[in-house]
Amino acid sequence: MVFSTFAAIAACLVGLSSLTAPPQPASSLELSLHETSGRVVTASLTCEPTGGTHLHRDTACATLAQVHGDLAKIKPRQQKCTMIYSPVDVTATGTWQGKPVAFRATYPNKCAADSQSDGVFAF
Repeated sequence: MVFSTFAAIAACLVGLSSLTAPPQPASSLELSLHETSGRVVTASLTCEPTGGTHLHRDTACATLAQVHGDLAKIKPRQQKCTMIYSPVDVTATGTWQGKPVAFRATYPNKCAADSQSDGVFAF
């Protein structure tokens, strides 16, 4: 009787050992956009695999992959924006393929933040 109980417990432990945790994303960022009105918008972005709350996560991950996660090296996209001055502060914190990311910038308005970041801050 003791042997059969031990065998059942051993079988369960062997079965549990084959379970693995889901893979962690290679890159994970928390993005925020703070408007002068006081409104703060945030989004999470994970890449490899793509996920998070960012509305355009596939595009944002592709943009970041081109610059190896260095947001300062993003080439602006050609986009017409109004000349209305309503500054926004943006931040990105987290990791890109294991390396820490800490980015902060101020843009003249939300449209400029979108175009200058090639969509990374379009959420």
